[in-house]
Amino acid sequence: MIHLGVNIDHVATIRQARYRSGPGASTGYGEPDAVHAAHAAVLGGAECITVHLREDRRHIVDRDVELIRQTCPVKFNLEMAGTAEMLAIALRIKAHQVTLVPEGRQEVTTEGGLAVAGREEHWKAYLAPLKAAGVMTSAFITPDRREIDAAAASGFDAVEFHTGVFAHAFAASRRDLIDGVTADTPLAAAISALQDAFEACDDRLRVHAGHALNYDNTPALLSVPGVRDAVRELHIGHSIVARAVFVGLERAVREMKDLLAFGSASGI
Repeated sequence: MIHLGVNIDHVATIRQARYRSGPGASTGYGEPDAVHAAHAAVLGGAECITVHLREDRRHIVDRDVELIRQTCPVKFNLEMAGTAEMLAIALRIKAHQVTLVPEGRQEVTTEGGLAVAGREEHWKAYLAPLKAAGVMTSAFITPDRREIDAAAASGFDAVEFHTGVFAHAFAASRRDLIDGVTADTPLAAAISALQDAFEACDDRLRVHAGHALNYDNTPALLSVPGVRDAVRELHIGHSIVARAVFVGLERAVREMKDLLAFGSASGI
């Protein structure tokens, strides 16, 4: 069974849009409260709560991390850059899982995969205190065999595959998906890359996936042969928060859970 990790960063984005200066910039003052969002997501069936504590604290702030970790009854996944500051925070709060991601100040959201290949010794040393503390470690990477091999050599427990290329190709091709995926298209290439990546993990790495997944393309991804057997967790945020504007967060999460369990007629 695939577990759903709900990323609630963009609940905090809404808060910071109104309280970007003053107390809200650092203390989490104002609404909507990311801590309440985590609670609602769990009620909706989330098996994991994900937050990305960025170095610039643009949305999630330290107070959110502290309180969500203290009150979250499910897996707490801390997305973070591989810095000394973030390592200290992850160890102090005893995160259940750490997902290391690249971080750019100009990007809206995480746009690429972590560079692991060629830096195996660096990441092995960085992961050592996390592994000693019993924290599960994951690398957010592109679905590429070289990066997969490097993640395994570095000692990561899991990899989260960047599904952005698949999602964008799906959106561009959606109107043509009547008789299935046509060969030699960007969507076919994206699907093939993910299938190769899942296979390359073997039993070395736990497989997670996420980025730009939504209520339309997630069932399509899950209909790809081999995906349900390979993927252990899907991490989805923006589309769930967007849906919550209309139906509430608890229901939005429950609807995504239903898609993971039963799929829909919009497969590929």
